[in-house]
Amino acid sequence: MSITIKSAEDIEGMRLACRLASEVLDYIAPHIKPGITTKEIDRLGAECMAQQGTISATVGYQPPGYPPYPASLCTSVNHVVCHGIPNDKPLKKGDIVNVDVTVITKDGWYGDNSRMYLIGECSIAAKRLTALTFEAMWHGIVQVKPGAHLGDIGHAIQKFAEGHGFSIVREFCGHGIGKKFHEEPQVLHYGRPGTLEKLEPGMVFTIEPMINAGRREVKEHGNDGWTIVTKDHSLSAQWEHTVLVTETGYEVMTLSAGSPPLPSFVTATKT
Repeated sequence: MSITIKSAEDIEGMRLACRLASEVLDYIAPHIKPGITTKEIDRLGAECMAQQGTISATVGYQPPGYPPYPASLCTSVNHVVCHGIPNDKPLKKGDIVNVDVTVITKDGWYGDNSRMYLIGECSIAAKRLTALTFEAMWHGIVQVKPGAHLGDIGHAIQKFAEGHGFSIVREFCGHGIGKKFHEEPQVLHYGRPGTLEKLEPGMVFTIEPMINAGRREVKEHGNDGWTIVTKDHSLSAQWEHTVLVTETGYEVMTLSAGSPPLPSFVTATKT
């Protein structure tokens, strides 16, 4: 399958989808505090999508070998790496949770992003993992420009994360996105500079590193067919943006009023 290059009209459609996906996270953010359940977070996300006129890309999503996904978004708590299914268990002080939202607009464009949330006062280790995973994602984003390679993105993330004593999950990666949820290319969060596909203007893909405080190995949890956890039960964190390759650099498409401020080493969301 080849990589689709988005036209100017396509890019406008993607900008809208990505901004709306980010605004779902803005909408739920004030409610994410001790005592809320992840099922209530899911309800709030669905409520926001209904108000926007978007629909969830995850409800009923069923790749080969998986059961249909049953919720409007993913909520991955503490040692859950990804694809956590919302449930009735209240979040408590000290928890960390990733909320991953993908919307589909009326015109069929997908916008995909995720953020980490700290529940009340968290441990220094949890805060450090969450903050440095955010920085790791941005170390990958700033590599994006025409002529660079996908391996440059993965290498920058891996070097930063492992330099701080963390490990990179390798079983899951970023992906192209457009009028399909998952397109080419695959975007690995580890690798060697100058390897893999060369970046061209009009490519759109996610950068979404999953970083563990302990070892990188993961496993399936329970029998829901979706939930992935760290094998050593260590904390895991993830952030995700959808990024466009521009003529001169990159544009982060999944930004909205409530998006976290940029790390100090990043000067702009567009280059």
